[in-house]
Amino acid sequence: MSRVFFDRPVDTVASFWQILRRDGVALGFTSHNRDLWFDGLLHRAAPGMVPSAIRRTAQLNDDGAEIEGALSHDTIAASDLAAGRFDSARIAIGAIDWETLEHSVLYRGSVGSVSREAGGFSAELNSAKADLDIDPLDRTSPTCRARFCDQGCTLSARRFTKRVIITGVDFDQNSVTTSAATSSDYVDGEIRFLAGPQVGFTFAIIGEASGQLLLDQPLLEGVEIGEMALLRQGCDHTISTCANRFQNAVNFQGEPFLPGNDLIAQYPVPR
Repeated sequence: MSRVFFDRPVDTVASFWQILRRDGVALGFTSHNRDLWFDGLLHRAAPGMVPSAIRRTAQLNDDGAEIEGALSHDTIAASDLAAGRFDSARIAIGAIDWETLEHSVLYRGSVGSVSREAGGFSAELNSAKADLDIDPLDRTSPTCRARFCDQGCTLSARRFTKRVIITGVDFDQNSVTTSAATSSDYVDGEIRFLAGPQVGFTFAIIGEASGQLLLDQPLLEGVEIGEMALLRQGCDHTISTCANRFQNAVNFQGEPFLPGNDLIAQYPVPR
């Protein structure tokens, strides 16, 4: 039988929060005055974190919630918030009996906008119902809609991914060089750091110049030469690249030869 909370005048109940970031880091917090271990995760005592009222309805509208708190832990540093480490992180909020560790999740969703205040932060949360706003239907497009090496593309990610060493960092150009033979094949690809201050984060490669890979997100100070990373080739999602470079035109997820709206606006020109 599940635990019934607040069924007595004095109850041993605290709130808890679980955050799973996009880089794979899992964090846990509780409003109790000591750390609690459950669900295979250490929930650090964070009495300064205050959840707002959680609204749950049977309607399809997004259930609203918000978290405010002080930056009392190194795990929620101002630099991490500014770097976007908590953007789109999955989150669960619930209640726990700190004596028996029986707990129940009351809210699941993801972190939306995060704002910093004087000595603290505020995060707006989107519930799981927000996924219902996503249009599941594909739209016609001249370029491929599949993500490179996903199920629609069918190509093997391992085949086009290699482990490399960072051999140079240019913070002014926001670029890195690696031990791989750099070529234009990596433009529109991605690099994922396996060590350093941005471990676990994936950067899109937006350009290549003189052997340097230009990245789409700012590099943090502390990225050093010798760190390991995973480097994956890119695809510009055109039919010519899919056919000539990857020999994968049969799985092209687009309509490159479909006439566009400009065809309607064409008119005969006298000679």
